[in-house]
Amino acid sequence: MQLNIPTCLTLFRVVLIPFFVLAFYLPFTWAPLATSLIFVFAAITDWFDGFLARRWKQTTRFGAFLDPVADKVMVAIALVLVAEYFHAWWITLPAATMIAREIIISALREWMAEIGKRSSVSVSWIGKVKTTAQMFSLFALLWRPDATVVAVGVVALYIAAVLTFWSMFQYLSAARGDLLEP
Repeated sequence: MQLNIPTCLTLFRVVLIPFFVLAFYLPFTWAPLATSLIFVFAAITDWFDGFLARRWKQTTRFGAFLDPVADKVMVAIALVLVAEYFHAWWITLPAATMIAREIIISALREWMAEIGKRSSVSVSWIGKVKTTAQMFSLFALLWRPDATVVAVGVVALYIAAVLTFWSMFQYLSAARGDLLEP
């Protein structure tokens, strides 16, 4: 395994996960801010490690594997924590939808790779917009300093949920011929 700066940033993001969860449960008034800052820092390193890997031509198989795993685990845990905090169906439903979508699309990509058609389910611009809305909503809902920020976070969560369905159906449509082939 070749360690370079982009891969180290990805590994650092994985190491942040238990601290992220711990910060969420701390019994201090500053805990929500700390939790949201850890989340934002992880999101920035997610963007930055990919940028550096491409810019410096330091992409590795390990990095290509670990980067989406670290991202999906952090986001799934954030969604679970937000759903737990609000303990309401109107938060849990979009959170569960987003987690389910990630599992479905990951399985679809794995299956398409097995049949040699991985490129037909590559990341689309809708997926990137969905991720941006999702990250913004999670930041707001983890921080929750006041009702306005929470309301904006909920709106962003629902925008992300709509884009989640849109991108999922786009991926499934792209793979439809292979999925329905006898």
